[in-house]
Order: sequence, then C-alpha cells, then structure tokens
Amino acid sequence: MNDGRRERGAAAEQLAANYLAACGIKILARNLRCKAGEIDLVGLDRDVLIIVEVRQRARLDFGGAAGSVTAAKQRRILRATRYYLQRETSWRGLAMRFDVLAVQGSLCAHQVTWIKDAFRAT
Repeated sequence: MNDGRRERGAAAEQLAANYLAACGIKILARNLRCKAGEIDLVGLDRDVLIIVEVRQRARLDFGGAAGSVTAAKQRRILRATRYYLQRETSWRGLAMRFDVLAVQGSLCAHQVTWIKDAFRAT
C-alpha cells in the first residue's frame, strides 16, 4: 500500500473513531492485525461488542465505500475476530455485531454512513 493511501486510511479510521465516540461508542481497540486479517475498530455500544470496518472512497464507482466490503473481506474480518476473541477473554461473553462505517467523498468534504449489523458471522 502506498503512503498516500495509508495516510488516507488512517485519517478515515480516526474520523470514524471520533464519529463513533460522539455517538456514545466506547472505542476498545484500533488496527488489530494478525495473519487472518485486520479489524479497524472494536467498540462497545452499551453491552454489545461491535467490530467496525471503516471504508473510505472518494467516488461512487463499484458501489462506493459501503459496497467495497466484499464477501472475501467479510471472511477476513470474521477470521481476525475469532483470533482476537481467543485472546481477549473479557470480550467473549458479550453480544456482538459487525458494522461498517462508510466515508464517502474526500476527507475534507465527506458523508458518513454507519451501517449497523452490516453482516453476520456464519
């Protein structure tokens, strides 16, 4: 990944974390990486553990930001979540959902769409 793309991704994740915190979500972890995949944000929405995939797209091509969370990407997120649930014992007993936070447009002029329960573990 080139530096510009990495910087845009980090900025979108910061924007997402701030947005979710303003909505009352407690951010528990950010940028969890393992061989199985990556989790952008982990938060607590009251008593529900939320795994958040952050996507930023400047254009609407191919479904825009939200449409870029493909089935393959969902599988990688699910694998990474299973990995971290084994390590974070405090997360195990909580109800869980998978959300997508889509940032559409530039980071200066954007629209944020929070899709709760965007996909489910199978």
